[in-house]
Amino acid sequence: MSKIELIAPTLFGIESVTANEIRSLGYDDVKVEDGKVTFSGDIPAICKSNLWLRTAERIYIKVGEFTATTFDQLFEGVKSLPWEEWIPENGQFPVDGYSLKSKLFSVPDCQSIVKKAVVERLKKKYKREWFEEDGPVYKIKFSLMKDKAILMIDTSGEGLHKRGYRAVSNVAPLRETLASAMIMLSYWRYDRPLIDPFCGSGTIPIEAALIGANMAPGLYRQFSSERWRQIPKKLWTDVRNEAFDLIKKDVKLNISGYDADEDAVKLSIDNAKKAGVSDRVKFSKRSLKDLKTDDKYGIIICNPPYGERMGELKEVEKLYMEMGKVFSKLDTWSYYIITSHENFEKLFGRDASKRRKLYNGMIKTTYYQYFGPRPPKK
Repeated sequence: MSKIELIAPTLFGIESVTANEIRSLGYDDVKVEDGKVTFSGDIPAICKSNLWLRTAERIYIKVGEFTATTFDQLFEGVKSLPWEEWIPENGQFPVDGYSLKSKLFSVPDCQSIVKKAVVERLKKKYKREWFEEDGPVYKIKFSLMKDKAILMIDTSGEGLHKRGYRAVSNVAPLRETLASAMIMLSYWRYDRPLIDPFCGSGTIPIEAALIGANMAPGLYRQFSSERWRQIPKKLWTDVRNEAFDLIKKDVKLNISGYDADEDAVKLSIDNAKKAGVSDRVKFSKRSLKDLKTDDKYGIIICNPPYGERMGELKEVEKLYMEMGKVFSKLDTWSYYIITSHENFEKLFGRDASKRRKLYNGMIKTTYYQYFGPRPPKK
C-alpha cells in the first residue's frame, strides 16, 4: 500500500486552485477534472491533505473503478475490489453516492447492491457471516457517471469546509473552502491590507488570517481516519506538531471585516476567537457609505447580497451602484466581488479586469476581479 490514489472533490470552478495546493504539499502526480482533483500519495498524504487543503471538500481513497450498466456488473465489480485492505473486521461501512447520466439511476438500489457486495467480499476474507460494525467508520462513496462506477472511502468525516470555528452562522454564509479560493485567486499577500465590507460571519477575513499566518485549516478538528488501524496515531501527532511549528507567529496582518449589522460583527469576533486568529483580524460595525481608509494598495474581497429572494433585487441593485462609487475612491486598491447578478458590472459602473465562473453552493456566480495598480517595490 505504498502508493494510494486519492480524490479531492471541489466546488466547480476552483479545481486548479486545489491542484496547486496539492502540488505545494509535494504531490506532483495530479489530474484535474470537473469538480475533483485526483492525485497519488502515501499514508502520510491522507493526514497532510486533510489537515492542510483549504479548498478541497473532502479527501477520498479511490478503491477502484469499472463500467457498470447492470446491477450484476455493479455487484461483481464492487466485490472484486480489495476492501479488506482498509475495512477491518469491526469497521463500520455505511454507503452513499450518486448517479448521473447512467443506466443505473436508482441511488437506493445502487447503495444496497454496493453494501451487499462489500459484505460478501469481507465474509470471504474474515471467515464470518455477520459484522457488528461497531468500530471505526470507513464510509463508502460511489459515483456513477455515464455508466462508469468509481468506488471510494471517505477519510475526512465531516466536510473539510467545517474548520470548527463556525458552529453558528448568519443567513446564507459563504463556505470556507470558497472563501479561501477567492483569496488565493486574488493578488492579496500577507503584507497587503485586506477589507471585507460585508463580512457576515467573518469567513473571508478569518480564512485570510489563517492563510497569512500559515495556519493549517484543519488544525483544531478531527477526521474519521484518525481512528483507522492503517494510520499510526503518532503520524497524526507528528503532522499536527509540524503544522504548529509552521505557524508564522510574528507575522503582521492588516485584515478588517465590516458589517452594518451589529449581531454579525459580534458573531465574526466570536468565530475569530474560535479559529485562533482574534489577534490577527479586526471586526467593527460600519456601513458601506462609511468605508474609508488611509492604507494604500489594499485588497477588497467580498460576498455582497445577490438579491436571490423576492423583493430584494432593487435594494441589491442600489447597493451595487453605491459599491461602485465608494470603491472608486480607493484608487490604489483592487476589488474582488462574487455575485450571481448578471448585470453587476453595469450597476457597478465599470467592467472587470477578469471574470471567473464559480459555484457558491448550487448558485452559479461570477467572481469579478478589478485590478488596481501594483504597490511599489520595497
